[in-house]
Amino acid sequence: MSQVSAWALKYRGATVEDLDPPPALSTKPTELISHALMNAFERDYTHLTVVSEDTRALLGYLNIPRLKEMLKNGTVRETDYVEQAMQKFQRSGKIYKVITMDTPLEELEAFFTGGIAGNSSQDFAVVTDGNRRFVLGVATKADLEEFVKRRPA
Repeated sequence: MSQVSAWALKYRGATVEDLDPPPALSTKPTELISHALMNAFERDYTHLTVVSEDTRALLGYLNIPRLKEMLKNGTVRETDYVEQAMQKFQRSGKIYKVITMDTPLEELEAFFTGGIAGNSSQDFAVVTDGNRRFVLGVATKADLEEFVKRRPA
């Protein structure tokens, strides 16, 4: 494993489930950006997963700060569809780290810092079941930081 941070010493066997991640809020590619944005603001979410209307398969995500920039720059409009602003997951040639409720927080931290498989750093993790069939939640770097702050020494 990559170098263990000072935080890792505070995890003491904790897993993603201990973060109590909020349920994922999913949207569909054919939903209006304005509707997805409203849903994210109502729940104070920074990322929304995008799922297939037919199979509920995970297609990608909406990064709300990035979406705000796209709206500001005129790249997209609120009347456009989510598919025009979403970031798609690359299906071929890319291996994804499966993050489940049982994933140790040390592994989640390594995922965020790019330590797993040498990938680049990540802002959030989609938490799924072990078979990657269901999106259970979204965990962010901020969730991990907050967990460490509130955990007794």
